[in-house]
Amino acid sequence: MKAEKGFRLAVLSGKGGTGKTLLSVNLAAVIKNSAYIDCDVEEPNGHLFFKPEIESSKEVTVKIPQIDNELCDGCRKCVEFCRFNALAFIKDRVKVFDEICHSCGGCEILCPRDAISNRDVSVGIVQKGMSQGVKTLTGTLEVGKASGVPVIKNLLDEDLSDRETIVIDCPPGSACVVMESIRDADYCVLVAEPTIFGTHNLAMVHELVTLFEIPYGVLLNKCTEGDNPSEKFCIENNIPILGRIDFDPELGRINSEGEILARQSEKYKKMFESIYSDILREVAHETVADTKR
Repeated sequence: MKAEKGFRLAVLSGKGGTGKTLLSVNLAAVIKNSAYIDCDVEEPNGHLFFKPEIESSKEVTVKIPQIDNELCDGCRKCVEFCRFNALAFIKDRVKVFDEICHSCGGCEILCPRDAISNRDVSVGIVQKGMSQGVKTLTGTLEVGKASGVPVIKNLLDEDLSDRETIVIDCPPGSACVVMESIRDADYCVLVAEPTIFGTHNLAMVHELVTLFEIPYGVLLNKCTEGDNPSEKFCIENNIPILGRIDFDPELGRINSEGEILARQSEKYKKMFESIYSDILREVAHETVADTKR
């Protein structure tokens, strides 16, 4: 089973608990020469399954402006410039709100008195490791930090040129951290549950990948007998269904014990290999369709 070198496969869902990490870790485990990136930096848990041997760990920092009040003359140009309202003029001084600063550096460049410099502030860490041939990258946002985007950027900028396929385990939802996670994705897999609430969340991430114009398909998880609103949504909107995973107590037990299904059972290994084959076929179909357009 091979894919184009550097092929980036993003796995996302409208909420937590749908099986996004379940799919991500098992796909990475069955794909040869793969890398797994855990972009769910607020609560990463892929490492609990891979249990990687950590090879390196580095701090992620951002630049936050600091004001030299001796040089500042209160012109307020920096305050007027900042579109994120991270600067305010209070009691004859410029106040910096670290939590909403986007570290663009514009205020420092603009200041006519050179009263603004930058300091490095830690926002998280990135760890690299190996687990039975799978290269793992895990980002962890420090508690209390407002945005995981800098950590995710750091993860996605890592050199993975030696890997044929990179599986990106995205944060749940459709906020900025998810947008950052899928920015360079070649294909997205949307994981959905067979409920009305699951369909609502599927529609949310479907709108996002459509907006980004990234090819995508849906994996239906926890399927049972009877109506499946998420499947109906896919049919009505001509969305490719990449596969179905039935509700299975044995699958749930192995997964809850922090084990990778594809490494514990030949049955599950074949199941995830089949899902990946279906993804590759859909990617090939999209490539042909793009060529004809």
